[in-house]
Amino acid sequence: MKFENISSIGERCYQVLLGVSSVKGTALLWSEFFPFLSSSHSKKLKRNSAGCFECCIKCLGGVPYASLVATILCFSGVALFCGCGHVALTGTVSILEQHFSTTASDHALLSEVIQLMQYVIYGIASFFFLYGIILLAEGFYTTSAVKELHGEFKTTACGRCISGMFVFLTYVLGVAWLGVFGFSAVPVFMFYNIWSTCEVIKSFQTNMTVPGDQICVDIRQYGIIPWNAVPGKACGPILENICNTNEFYMSYHLFIVACAGAGATVIALLIYMMATTYNYAVLKFKSREDCCTKF
Repeated sequence: MKFENISSIGERCYQVLLGVSSVKGTALLWSEFFPFLSSSHSKKLKRNSAGCFECCIKCLGGVPYASLVATILCFSGVALFCGCGHVALTGTVSILEQHFSTTASDHALLSEVIQLMQYVIYGIASFFFLYGIILLAEGFYTTSAVKELHGEFKTTACGRCISGMFVFLTYVLGVAWLGVFGFSAVPVFMFYNIWSTCEVIKSFQTNMTVPGDQICVDIRQYGIIPWNAVPGKACGPILENICNTNEFYMSYHLFIVACAGAGATVIALLIYMMATTYNYAVLKFKSREDCCTKF
């Protein structure tokens, strides 16, 4: 009798596994011989899968996407501005010393100012690295509080005060970076004028209409070196040779990239402004006891 039961069980397993795939065969085999466990096991699996899905959706709902995009854009913009600006300033000093101001005393003040600006660039990079992380953390806090991801809405007066402080500080930094963006366009304008003058010299040499020696660029008119600086200007072939140097080419394009980085930082701060202002307004509104009666 026992051998007959074993043989019938074996035949049943073979039929189940033969008629369906391995995964389905295993499921059918489980339900066939362990019916008292199959229903509870499947319900438990459904609850676990539903719980994981709901947890993932809840976590994704708490991500401050606006602050995340602004942080990435801010880090990229500040890195471009600081890195490219630092190298471009070094190349500018080299061009001035070699071609426009051969006396060290004439550009001593400019060299000190550029060196100071390079130290300021180090400070800007460090500050915005920390500030971006703090704003991203603040975005996670306010988004979780607004969407009530961890229970009912809870906030304190200190938390709202900190959010308001970040709103004010972000507005101030946004206005300051607008000035930085405008200031970073000045060297781009200067290098573009020099480059365009060199292109004019090349075209005149090709057409043979006007001698190139009569076309000059006087750096003294921009106010970066004094009027008694020697030689102070470059004309004709000398100016063309300056435009063909590696220092001029690199400095010109690095200033363009630095200006673009400053613009990206301005956009990032504008996104921060909108995100922090919205979160602060919602926190302020939901902290009122009669907020639900205002609609």
